[in-house]
Amino acid sequence: MAAPVESIDAYLSSCPPEAQQILTEIRRRVHVLVPDVAETIQYRMPTFLRNGDSFLHLAAWRRHISIYPLPAEFEGEPGVDASGKGTGRFPISEPVPYDLVDRIITALAGLKAP
Repeated sequence: MAAPVESIDAYLSSCPPEAQQILTEIRRRVHVLVPDVAETIQYRMPTFLRNGDSFLHLAAWRRHISIYPLPAEFEGEPGVDASGKGTGRFPISEPVPYDLVDRIITALAGLKAP
């Protein structure tokens, strides 16, 4: 992503269709699981806020979707590639384990798992 974007919708529209689909589904799940969520762009990435504080960043890359930060308890979980400390990667070419994504979202938001 070369140019900065102003909104999550603009970010999504700049992504390839496969990434758009995954990011849109993660975004939908964030809104279902975290009713008081707000959205913004930080660090050129879609960012979700709770009580004014960012708790989740998403990014589309050529071959994967990244979630930042990845809580330590999810490193090594089947279905997530912990590429570096605090980064979870989900390959675009494989089915996304959305149940795991839901658990990550709720953990980051400080909520009980669904």
